Amino acid sequence: MNGPDTKVDVVVIGAGMAGASVAAELATGVHVVLIEMEAQPGYHTTGRSAAVFAPNYGPGGVRALTRASRKFFDSPPEGFADAPLLSPRQILMIARADQSATLERLIATASVDSDVEQLDAADLRCCQPLLRDGYAEAGMLDAGGQDIDVAGLHQGYLRQFKARGGTLINGAAVADLSRDGDGWIVVTRKGRIAADIVVNAAGAWADQLGQLAGAESIGLVPKRRTAMMIAEPAGFTRRDAPITIDVDEQFYLKPDAGRLLISPADETPTEPQDAQPEELDVALCADRIMTAFTLDIRRIETKWAGLRSFVADKEPVIGWSCAASGFFWMAGQGGYGIQSAPAAAKLAAALVLGQPVPSHILAEGFDAALVSPCRMRQAA
Repeated sequence: MNGPDTKVDVVVIGAGMAGASVAAELATGVHVVLIEMEAQPGYHTTGRSAAVFAPNYGPGGVRALTRASRKFFDSPPEGFADAPLLSPRQILMIARADQSATLERLIATASVDSDVEQLDAADLRCCQPLLRDGYAEAGMLDAGGQDIDVAGLHQGYLRQFKARGGTLINGAAVADLSRDGDGWIVVTRKGRIAADIVVNAAGAWADQLGQLAGAESIGLVPKRRTAMMIAEPAGFTRRDAPITIDVDEQFYLKPDAGRLLISPADETPTEPQDAQPEELDVALCADRIMTAFTLDIRRIETKWAGLRSFVADKEPVIGWSCAASGFFWMAGQGGYGIQSAPAAAKLAAALVLGQPVPSHILAEGFDAALVSPCRMRQAA
């Protein structure tokens, strides 16, 4: 058998947000190849995200990584982005009378990380003028939310990776992955790569890749989420209005560049694939939005779906495999992967390189055991 076409220190599989960010961080000290199965990076989840920076969103480890990411978002490295990565976007959680207990629990949790305000029905209408009278009884306003320039963040990491000497190979789906002495041979459509370390940032396909490597299963479940754009109603001027989310996450609505972005916030388990919107989810979304808001949806301008992949506890999986030497997990970011990407990438790079967890992450009360793949074995 012929030898590999390329020999590197680390191969990162998957060039979405997780892969691009960790590859950029690693490229400062080691030779890294970043491979992507599609013709361009970010085609799947990253390219279909409507991310909002919400420090109180997600389980404990996610929230700590999100808080530790804020400084990067506010002050990225020089030349990283052409425009600010964050722009103000308040977050409004709304609750009907029958959802009051859920709202109370949310406020108790969110107030630990953010300054939040409880609103009554009158306050809600002032804050969100599209809300239908009598629909919601109370809500929670988080003034610390931000819109994230997802494309700007992703492209910034890719530019940074290339500037640091990294090599990106698109259209390089992994066909085989096997041990070669102390390292790995990664067989792709574009050739064979030898690497000391494999970083699995394959998104919805991460568990499949782990099985190919002989690693443990992390129980990753890709879940489809649908989103669509509709026209603003006549006379609408509140493009600065908050993203408005049902407290049980049954829908959300956000003004977006002169239109309204809406979603039924669905989480339908599915196989890893190029997700497409289902007509039932589109109809369900329209019904929920028209019930909660004074909107009459006659036409959907655009619609799409993406996959958000979770493990059972919804924390990400970041760390060395307990079953396959030299195989590193960077998976299971679910709906939190964009807002936590800067700190998650710093954490992963430190662990890969055998360095301590960065102090700014520890300062947020973060415990690496929360995201270790070995917790899956312990849970089983």
